[in-house]
Amino acid sequence: MTHQPRPTDTASAPELFTWEFAGDPYPAYAWLREHAPVHRTRLPSGVEAWLVTRYADARQALADPRLSKNPAHHDEPAHAKGKTGIPGERKADLMTHLLNIDPPDHTRLRRLVSKAFTPRRVAEFAPRVQELTDRLIDGFAERGSADLIHEFAFPLPIYAICDLLGVPREDQDDFRDWAGMMIRHGGGPRGGVARSVKKMRGYLADLIHRKREALPGTPAPGEDLISGLIRASDEGEHLTENEAAAMAFILLFAGFETTVNLIGNGTYALLTHPDQRERLQRSLAAGERELLATGIEELLRFDGPVEIATWRFATRPVTIGGQDIAAGDPVLVVLAAADRDPERFADPDVLDLSRRDNQHLGYGHGIHYCLGAPLARLEGQTALATLLTRLPDLELATDPADLRWRGGLIMRGLRTLPVEFAPVRS
Repeated sequence: MTHQPRPTDTASAPELFTWEFAGDPYPAYAWLREHAPVHRTRLPSGVEAWLVTRYADARQALADPRLSKNPAHHDEPAHAKGKTGIPGERKADLMTHLLNIDPPDHTRLRRLVSKAFTPRRVAEFAPRVQELTDRLIDGFAERGSADLIHEFAFPLPIYAICDLLGVPREDQDDFRDWAGMMIRHGGGPRGGVARSVKKMRGYLADLIHRKREALPGTPAPGEDLISGLIRASDEGEHLTENEAAAMAFILLFAGFETTVNLIGNGTYALLTHPDQRERLQRSLAAGERELLATGIEELLRFDGPVEIATWRFATRPVTIGGQDIAAGDPVLVVLAAADRDPERFADPDVLDLSRRDNQHLGYGHGIHYCLGAPLARLEGQTALATLLTRLPDLELATDPADLRWRGGLIMRGLRTLPVEFAPVRS
């Protein structure tokens, strides 16, 4: 069955990007899929962009080479430049990272870091992820209550990605503070985020310099990622210091908030779908892992951590879903809408942890498919399995209607997730 786009009746279109919309965007996305699948809208920043909401169109757009990641293709006046990326990255000279570039530079830089995220390397990292997970739960298990965002879902991926990058343990709490500022101000003042980005940029430049000075002649087993980038640069890969700093920055930025939201959204979904949560707990108690593996994919589809894929810009006129898009126009692929498309997923609004044929777009598609997806899956599986096993009576400590979702365009995540459980004595 194919849809023909219809003229948009803007009078009846749902209001987007309000606080009410942030709480549950899925009814609005269902309306757009049906009535305006490729929809031009003015974003809260004032930038106008096309929203792509159907699965087939979204999958096409994510892999279309005519849609560039480079903001230089944005046909906007100078005053609008910088409104389409991470606040502060332009002034901090951190633009040359994987989310802002196209081949061949994208191919070259991605190749340099891809070896850090191979299944074998991620498997070697699993004991450290388990150790972090247990240590964080130990911090609140005896209390009988916790905010799972700030005490668990947030610090776990921060410490994990810092270890992977090679940030010394004594500096990791600084990274936690800077990253916390980015999350807290996701929908608020841009100044705090930009200041944190600037501090992170200064620290990374200094760390790269220190690691280059101390780099051994031959790599040690499991060498950290920043050292690997320096080594590749020194051995002829032509990686500039700015590129190395931008790469480290985006791996941290993209590698932590997505996992914060995967753990937070996933836990919330399980707590509000007790039948699915009980299925998973029974499976884990029996020593089975299959439902955990399919369950993570379903949680990514059902209420994933990335609501809208990062910015793309048409390099020439292009047609998506029957809609003509002009060169220079921004295109935003709405992953949250595509992953609930009934044309692709049976009963898309139903959470089913054993769902098969689950080719969701939660980590994107095409050459920009999320590089860190294997690590995020490991962290998500470890976090949820350990929580449900160690705190089997975990439950929400507030009415779901009282929870607040962070504002912002790209990510989807809870501000807090208060829970309670029977205290566990160590």
